[in-house]
Amino acid sequence: MGHVRHLYVHLPFCAHRCGYCDFVTVVGRGEQHGSYVDALLGELDLERAVLADTVETVFLGGGTPTFTDAAELARLLDQLPAAEELTVEANPETVTPELARLLRSGGVNRVSLGAQSFQPHLLHVLERRATPDEVRRAVAILRDAGFDNVSLDLIYGIPGQSSADLDRDLAEALALEPEHLSCYELEAKPGTRFTHAYGDELERQAEAMEGYFEQVVDALTEAGYRWYETANFCLAGPRAGGRDLRARHNLGYWRGRDYLGIGMGAVSTISGERRKNAPGLARYVAALARRARPPSEIEFIDHETHDREKLMLGLRLDESLVLSEVDSALDHRALSRLVAGGLVDLTSNGKGEEISLTRHGRFLGGGVTADLLA
Repeated sequence: MGHVRHLYVHLPFCAHRCGYCDFVTVVGRGEQHGSYVDALLGELDLERAVLADTVETVFLGGGTPTFTDAAELARLLDQLPAAEELTVEANPETVTPELARLLRSGGVNRVSLGAQSFQPHLLHVLERRATPDEVRRAVAILRDAGFDNVSLDLIYGIPGQSSADLDRDLAEALALEPEHLSCYELEAKPGTRFTHAYGDELERQAEAMEGYFEQVVDALTEAGYRWYETANFCLAGPRAGGRDLRARHNLGYWRGRDYLGIGMGAVSTISGERRKNAPGLARYVAALARRARPPSEIEFIDHETHDREKLMLGLRLDESLVLSEVDSALDHRALSRLVAGGLVDLTSNGKGEEISLTRHGRFLGGGVTADLLA
């Protein structure tokens, strides 16, 4: 058997494509859900040898995984390897008691719910179909089904959003007592219909992002959440009930672990080779029907690139990086300057030196990391 303990499964189907989205998705295609699941299971069979005997995490992302035909989703879950953490992304409007029971019986123990906002005018801008009441109802359904690890996604920097709107979104999210929150800056790709429609307002929101970021961190840490990654927060201390509620799958990415990705557009990084499956649905399904690997792009990751990525991703976390493991990526003069400026901590634990960003450094995250790179 192999050594890879993290598996990503891409389910691209959505009821509707939101204007700001740049993920690999297709709209509808109900008649192709079965053949796509066949292809996924075929690719998993071809790649199974790279997986370890014990898989730590499986993550079903999309797209909207819970938009996938229920029978096909159940068939997929039944044939995935058992994992300590099995996460499924869901849009609130797709969550029904029947779906929640399907997920539970399929071994899912963590659900990531795409709320994005609780303000109707902002949901309209984002072209999200779920109403605030549907978000609340989805959380209640998941709780009734026995889920005790629910994550909510929020977006800030939305055209038309104010600081008061963000305060209301955070308060609404906290009222649902999720175990985990992911709060992301809105990123709209240049040239999309979204940027054409909201270009001037997106520029104004970009100037407010730093203030929004601090607003998010302050509100969630004051509410007892651990700011463990730049955009991610989990319950900690007594409220966590002794559990580590960080997203273990994403921790694998941020710590530079190898992972297998299956599905159209999915990415794998294994033993210094990064492979990205081509995004076309027809090509993906046709290749696997022949029991061939899907068309893909391959990038070989040398030692220097590995260290740079480990530094950039690792500094997003609230934990230290071993200096010797990223030394080739560091500009040591910049490191000394940033330590003196109170943006980087340099400590020794008896086994060697470690670096991490200070709280102030984390608010400036990307800029500090760019300075540190050799």
